[in-house]
Amino acid sequence: MTAFAPDSLVLNRKLPLWYQVSQSLRASILGRTPDASLRLPTEEQLATHYGVSVLTMRQALKELEAEGLISRHRRRGTFIEPGARRGAPRRLLGSIDAIVAQQSGELTTILGHGPTPVPGELVEYFPDEEEVVTYKRLRCDGESGEPTNWAENAVRSDVAAGLDVADLERWPMTKVLRDVVGVRISKITDTVEARLADPATADLLKVPLLSPILHYTGVTYDREGRVVDVARIRYRGDRFSFSVTVDAH
Repeated sequence: MTAFAPDSLVLNRKLPLWYQVSQSLRASILGRTPDASLRLPTEEQLATHYGVSVLTMRQALKELEAEGLISRHRRRGTFIEPGARRGAPRRLLGSIDAIVAQQSGELTTILGHGPTPVPGELVEYFPDEEEVVTYKRLRCDGESGEPTNWAENAVRSDVAAGLDVADLERWPMTKVLRDVVGVRISKITDTVEARLADPATADLLKVPLLSPILHYTGVTYDREGRVVDVARIRYRGDRFSFSVTVDAH
């Protein structure tokens, strides 16, 4: 291998291998140290590293090349683009009722809740708040009981004061905020990206460590333009997909 060493990966045979490899290598590229080599190992070396065929590896590299993260040069090799960075998020648009429907139909267990200082990654959403109230929930399939996703919501303290935790075992957060607490929701922005399961997620969802998951971030705004809730949900990659329908009319 060259000085650039990709992370290891536990393959999930239920998902396309090229997709898992491309996402793992993508994460390694975006998380590389400033002094890491820009030259990638050969296709053969990468295929051996990930335990896949050269054809699968080639397809994964093609995906990264199309995204602009790498460039391939005949006889010279494959190189990371110096300015490679995470692209703009893909946003899913729909009605609030559609979002509520997507979140319904599962068994919900409250893992914990309580006030906490605003996490650093959420400061941009709560610039005037010192703390928020967090709610952690595990959702399981209604029939099999198999874990499907786990959610972590950060809610404004004044809004959380009207929340009954028992309601979150019955209904999605969006429905509780709108129909129980009475929040006048103006919009919800959705962002979904591929990630690898961290130890907490792997344990809760019963998936291999570093296996692909879908990471959803939903930001709920009220009519005054304030953020009232930031939901971060980790979905099992072998159980979910997201699609967007564009109406031309």
